[in-house]
Formats: sequence, C-alpha cells, structure tokens
Amino acid sequence: MLKWQKDLVIIGGGPAGLAAAIAARDEGIEDLIVLERHSELGGILNQCIHNGFGLHYFKEELTGPEYAERFIEELQKKNVPFLTDAMVISLSPDKKLLVASKEHGLVEIEAKAVVLAMGCRERTRAAITIPGTRPSGVFTAGTVQALINIEGLMPGRRAVIVGSGDIGLIMARRLTLEGAQVLAVVEIMDYPGGLNRNIAQCLEDFDIPLYLSHTIADIQGKDRVEKVLVAPVDENRQPILDKAFPLECDTLVLSVGLIPENELSLEAGVELDKTTGGPIVSEYLETTTSGIFACGNVLQVHDLVDNVTAESIRAGKMAANYVKSGTLPACGTETKAGDNVRYVVPQKISKTEDVEFFLRAARPMDRPTLVVGDSLYTKKMREAKPGEMISVKIPKEKLQSFTGSELTFALREGI
Repeated sequence: MLKWQKDLVIIGGGPAGLAAAIAARDEGIEDLIVLERHSELGGILNQCIHNGFGLHYFKEELTGPEYAERFIEELQKKNVPFLTDAMVISLSPDKKLLVASKEHGLVEIEAKAVVLAMGCRERTRAAITIPGTRPSGVFTAGTVQALINIEGLMPGRRAVIVGSGDIGLIMARRLTLEGAQVLAVVEIMDYPGGLNRNIAQCLEDFDIPLYLSHTIADIQGKDRVEKVLVAPVDENRQPILDKAFPLECDTLVLSVGLIPENELSLEAGVELDKTTGGPIVSEYLETTTSGIFACGNVLQVHDLVDNVTAESIRAGKMAANYVKSGTLPACGTETKAGDNVRYVVPQKISKTEDVEFFLRAARPMDRPTLVVGDSLYTKKMREAKPGEMISVKIPKEKLQSFTGSELTFALREGI
C-alpha cells in the first residue's frame, strides 16, 4: 500500500473542492491534492445543462458544465494535482485518509489539513415514507436529470413531481421540453421551496399547476406507477383523505430535500449541526476537529453555486493559513438562531475580523427586520423566504462591542 504525505487534501472535485484548491494554491500551498470519486471533475454541475450559473461570480450566464469547466481549466493552469476515480474510505481525527484509487490501489495519506467538499445527496422515498406499492417509475429529481442530460433517456411520459425544490422545478421544465406531460408539482408546505425565478420560468411559463399544502397519499401500480393519490394536508401536515384526488401517471419525481454527505466528517470526530446536517464551523470554516475545514453543500445546502464558490475560496485560504501557521485564532463567541431563523453559519466567531453570516428564514415573511444581538446590528428586508439564503456582513468593530458569549439572529415583523 502506498503512503503519501500532503500539506492539504481536498475531498471532492465539484465546485466547492475546485474553488478551495485554487484558492489554497494562490496562497502558496504547493503540496496539495484534490480527490474525486467520479471519473471526471465538476461534480453535479456536469449534469446541470440549464443556464443561470455564474451571474454573481462571473457576471454572465453560464450552464453548469461551462461554470465547472472554467474552474477545471484554472486548476490545470495552476498545476494543482488531482486524482479521479478515487474514493476516500476513511478519515481519522488526526487527518489520516485511506483512499481507494483506480490508478494507485489503496493509498494512505497523512495530511496537515483537510477540506471537506463532498457535496450532498437527495432524500429518497424511504426518507419521507410515501405509502403505496413499490413499482418502478419513482425517481429522485437528480436521477431524472442524469438520465435525460447525461444518458439521453426519458424516464417517463406522464409525470408528477413531489416537492418544489429548485431541482424538481428545473426538471419539470426539462421534462416538458422533452415532450413529457408534467401533471403537477405537489408541495406539502404552504409556500414553494425553490427560488422565485424558477417558479416563474419552470412552472408558470409552462402552465404547470403547483399544489401547495398537498402531499402524495398513495402510490398505485404493479410493475410501473399507474396512479398517485394527491391529498391536501391539515395544520399538522397530515393528509385529508376524503379530499384526495387521483392523477394518472407513469412517473413520480421526488424533489424533497438534500442531505450533506457527512459520513466521513463524523468518522473524523467532526460535530454536526442538527439543523443544517453539516459541520459546526468557525468563521474560518474550520470544523470542531482541528485542521479539518468544510465548504459548499457538505456544510450547508446552497441555492446558488456562486455562493458555494465564494465560501469555498475562503475555506481554501483558511486551510492554507492553517498549514502555514499550524493554528487559527480561537473562536469563543457562539451564534444562535432566534425568532423565525432556522440556522446561522458560522456557529462560532473570534471577533477579530469582519464576518459574513449565512442564515435561512423559518417561514416566509414580508418586510422583516434582521436583528442581531438585540441592538448590535439591524437590517430591514423586503422579504424573507426559506428557499433563499440570507447573508449579512457585520464589521469587526460592531462584533467587538458585543460582550456576551452567544450572538442571536432573529427575524422580526413590525419593527
């Protein structure tokens, strides 16, 4: 078995890993490597052939593959080593990795620092326990995307989509453009989960109905999906069966949430946030295990890849600083989600520099005010939606004036 020593190892060759690796190289780290389990770099962007990427970072509209290619070219230009078809089997708290590589076999790598950039996976039917039979024709939205965009295969002709997340909305449009009939998008919440632009461009432009406060009460079919039962839900989100109605279809597409891929993180002793499913991190994006950093969808599920890039560039820089210095400033102040806020990232800060915080609203709100630390910082907003991430940058001077140990973020109406 080969044994390598590296200053920095980046796990994941998607948009997060690529941006982190380039940033670390720019900070002077020469002895690093990117590990990607698939045969190509680019991650999920390779199957996202729709446009809308890069509006913030590149100030132009790109497809997913175009966005990824720009970072891959930059990676190669800077001669950053990478290994594809390389699966990280284990990661220890002392930053030792066991990697199964198609090219090298088993490799043990001892690293000074590690960046976690493994992305996320989709929730399945089992995760939301839809009743009914178990026929073929039930897919996650990402699987449908891969079948159509990568394999050139149509999963079905009459589809119902569960969940109004962005991937599901985009696939509603994609299926329609390929000649399938999308009968409905069914959402259990009383508000849509995707971005406003995707609701408009993917549903309204194609007259696809959106059933809010509804769920799938039953899946029917022997060999293939034949019918689903759509039911409104009560205040406890339980189906009202006597008001259910059938939709005859051959395909059910699930867009019901994403789960950060943190099995390796747990093995390395990294503490996870119960709400985000990602690691608890400091303002330097360092996890609770010293020298292990996290960025992208493994940390928190983003709605825009441009935000993934910005976050990952910071993670790469901070990992480089750790490699060079062996430590980072202590972070003694914790952040806390208050009224109408689901979570806040980062969860720990040092108050030694300006910090950009990311949070999500717990419910849709019109003209709320973001209140940080009672009166430390306030920001009036036009609206807040759970499907759209909120970011706020607070200067270090304001943070240093806060004397408590727990900084609370709240969204309040009528202020």
